[in-house]
Amino acid sequence: MSHRQILEALSGLLLALFVAMLSSTVVSNALPRIVADLQGSESGYTWVVVATLLTMTASTPIWGKLSDLFSKKMLVQTALVVYSIGSLAAAVSPNMGTLIASRAFQGIGVGGLTALVQVVIASIVSPRERGRYSGYIGAVFALATVSGPLIGGVIVDSSLGWRGCFFVGLPIAAIAFVVLQKTLHIQTVKREVHIDFLGAGLIAGGVSTLLIWVSLAGNQFGWGSVTSAWLVVLGVLLLVAAVVVELRAVEPIIPLHLFRDRTTSLATFASIMIGIAMFGSTVYLSQYFQISKGMTPTHAGLMTLAMVGGLTLSSLGTGRVISRTGRWKRYLVGGMVLTVVGLFLLGTIGESTSLVRVGAFMAVLGVGLGATMQNLVLAVQNNTAQKDMGAASSVVAFFRSMGGSIGVSALGAVLSHHVTQDVSAGLARLGVDAGSSSGSSGIPDMATLPAPVRAVFEAAYGQGIGTVFMIATPCALIALVAVLFIREVPLRTTIERADEPATVAAEDEAFAQRVG
Repeated sequence: MSHRQILEALSGLLLALFVAMLSSTVVSNALPRIVADLQGSESGYTWVVVATLLTMTASTPIWGKLSDLFSKKMLVQTALVVYSIGSLAAAVSPNMGTLIASRAFQGIGVGGLTALVQVVIASIVSPRERGRYSGYIGAVFALATVSGPLIGGVIVDSSLGWRGCFFVGLPIAAIAFVVLQKTLHIQTVKREVHIDFLGAGLIAGGVSTLLIWVSLAGNQFGWGSVTSAWLVVLGVLLLVAAVVVELRAVEPIIPLHLFRDRTTSLATFASIMIGIAMFGSTVYLSQYFQISKGMTPTHAGLMTLAMVGGLTLSSLGTGRVISRTGRWKRYLVGGMVLTVVGLFLLGTIGESTSLVRVGAFMAVLGVGLGATMQNLVLAVQNNTAQKDMGAASSVVAFFRSMGGSIGVSALGAVLSHHVTQDVSAGLARLGVDAGSSSGSSGIPDMATLPAPVRAVFEAAYGQGIGTVFMIATPCALIALVAVLFIREVPLRTTIERADEPATVAAEDEAFAQRVG
């Protein structure tokens, strides 16, 4: 495909990716208002996010494997339809239970979009050229990240209310569907199809069981309770059974032979740690700005500009340099170092930290993430045969999403516990009964609280969210160690590994020996 043809096809793919990213970012600043309106709790706040992450995580490897067997174009369009149905259901939800269920269904479509966009691009662009197009993906990710909270904040503050946040993605999804129909023309290799339904069910069941345990333990039941033990044992048994089935399946959902490759194994492990650190911490920034800093949803959205600006510049810049030089590890390592530093700095924030400092810390984190996320996928795709490209690409997304689900659930439980303790202690010092001030475990409506009580909540959320970032820092540090041990292999210039010319392969081997 020519550069123009690739860009035409990429336009529809990027619109689909934008819709997927928008599904989480557009509601981020609306969540405090949503939970307060539907009379939810801190646990409900967490589950509105976790429900999408959970089904996205469980469905990602299934979408990826299906893309190795069926029409990738048809699958992307199907994912758009699933996303749209989930969005519509969420928009009309009458209570927290229905909203969480709708978000879970929406997550199935999001899982397909995030996995399949990477797979399709890998099918039409060589790894060496993929860097420049990965920059476009990073830019769209940044655009959705910055525009989502802004759009969501404006909608929440308007007459449309928070329900409008779920309607806003529908016209974009429709446009993406039409554009893909007209511009994406990709060959489907016809071969015998064997769908591993049993493996898919076991993987989804095992992951979901463990994520439910992480989400509910400490709130609905104790970490050391019988319920915890049953959930852990069931989740582990389901995953062990999944491994046995995958080893014997003709077309496994997750081909385990992929993990024989050192780069794939280390990149997958790093993706888990990055997911825990990134998703698990940044999702609570909107609470920090709206509760600790007293901002409106619109103003809270504007604060994301610092992180997204750094992410955009870093993603576009490193993508172009990598395409020109073929070297990628130095940018991956540098990005992880900045991610660790950014998370650590954000771990020092509190309710009295100046917005300038918070913005600077967010910018550092954004630059680090921009140089890290896409390059991990690129490193894996470069070492993978085209017949396994869908499975390999989705494996990285799968484990990153799983890490994100674990991070949001576990760190959300930490935040809830920290806030409950601090608020209860603060109200006791004031001589106020917790039940008379929205409760110490609910999301408060700050505008209705007396000044002394409001100060207690501001301090509790400020310190609690700082603690969440500090806990996330070691996870990013572990990811950095994993990245350091990844062996740099030069980016190939062909779609399929077997098509690489012998002369180029020899040059690449020499390059690999020089860089480690």
